[in-house]
Amino acid sequence: MATYPALDVSARDVDRVLAVVDDCSPTAVEDHDGSFTLYFSSRAERDEAWRTLAREMPFAVSSPREIDDEDWARRSQRGLTPVSVGQLTVSPPWLLPSVAAGSGTIVITPSMGFGTGHHATTRLCLQALQTLELSGRSVLDVGTGSGVLALAARRLGAQDAAGVDSDADAVSAARENLALNPWSTHVRFDLADLGTDVLPTADVVTANLTGAVLVRGARLLMDLVRPGGVLVVSGLLADEQSGVLEAFLGAGSAAPGEAPPRPRADLRWSAEEDGWIGLVFNVGRDQPV
Repeated sequence: MATYPALDVSARDVDRVLAVVDDCSPTAVEDHDGSFTLYFSSRAERDEAWRTLAREMPFAVSSPREIDDEDWARRSQRGLTPVSVGQLTVSPPWLLPSVAAGSGTIVITPSMGFGTGHHATTRLCLQALQTLELSGRSVLDVGTGSGVLALAARRLGAQDAAGVDSDADAVSAARENLALNPWSTHVRFDLADLGTDVLPTADVVTANLTGAVLVRGARLLMDLVRPGGVLVVSGLLADEQSGVLEAFLGAGSAAPGEAPPRPRADLRWSAEEDGWIGLVFNVGRDQPV
């Protein structure tokens, strides 16, 4: 059975804690009414977050532990309800058929750290996708988790969708969710890493990551978008927005006396929910198609 490194934290400001441990790439947050649990992909990231919190927020009480995926899912089932965002509804399978499996329903089994639609960043991405015309377009979801964004893109009319993740458990979960949605033809999920693997390009790229990862990976993500395409990002906090915008919109440097190069992207949509930000960029519209 899979287990996940976790960090129990007692502190008032969850957003501040998330900002402090952002470089350690927490994958999920579980609220316990006054305290919360952060989940990580590796013990090394969890332990680094523990040390960083002790240094940056000594008043926050934290302790590491390991959590079974099955136990997490069983606890989640007690209170997990369908989530509707526009024309889409994300539902756990045990609530079907009480939730009508209509043209906007996506079935997702909860698994620790992988999106079920209950986190604001997932909802922001689902909202952003519905501002786009996806018919006939290909979609790539980087850091796919449960696969919900790739499945949503196909629901919204994308010609095909692919999701990639560096976590083998996430890819396994996404493939299991794919099987729960029999309408989801032309969708695939693969194990791959943004920083080290060659990824396919697409007309629309989604990346629900973290602010720090978005800044570091801005150029790589834009390279995945076909000229004239669109990039959807979330996972950043409001106080990280300026840094992320600079990473994607900055014109770059130029030699003395030369005009700076034109930005490769321009902002077409933004939204905020619960202190989290979603952004949509047009990419490469000044380049030949």
